[in-house]
Amino acid sequence: MEHKSLFDNEIKIIKSNLNKDSRGFFSEIYNKKTFVNLNIKDNFVQDNIAFSNAKWTLRGLHFQEPPYGQSKFIRVVRGKILDVVVDLRKNSQTYGKFKVFEITDKNFDCIYIPKYFAHGYCTLVNNTEVNYKVSNYYSKKHEKTILWNDKKLSIPWNIENNKAIISKKDKNGILFKVFKSPY
Repeated sequence: MEHKSLFDNEIKIIKSNLNKDSRGFFSEIYNKKTFVNLNIKDNFVQDNIAFSNAKWTLRGLHFQEPPYGQSKFIRVVRGKILDVVVDLRKNSQTYGKFKVFEITDKNFDCIYIPKYFAHGYCTLVNNTEVNYKVSNYYSKKHEKTILWNDKKLSIPWNIENNKAIISKKDKNGILFKVFKSPY
């Protein structure tokens, strides 16, 4: 497994080695030793799966406030997503900045996102399936959503607003300018 770090070594793209033969392939997706070597101290407590029927399904920008912050380890099992992370650390030089990644079932990239980043993604093809590990349990009381198309953030989702398939909760996300960072 190889990795590439971004945002002051916080966000990590982890590339899995793909071993192919006539039967198909084998790939190691998660290895605790790799995380220790990358100085990731999170203990993942839950695995989740999200399936989206349609292209342009948008989920996010989500995070949980302390003490229920969740680091995430994400991979695409089927399909393709545009994955977005936003730095929520108020004392960071990259506060309010975002990074965009394309993660697919073809490139086998995984992304590690610490708990002090908001996270969201948009499916780029139909029938997309995303698996992710989280480092804390879900708490509805602590879950927050930043508006996905907030003009202050200006995230290039590359979809027209009227084509995005979004939940009511995500449509009603808070604006970044009124957001108060707990981190």
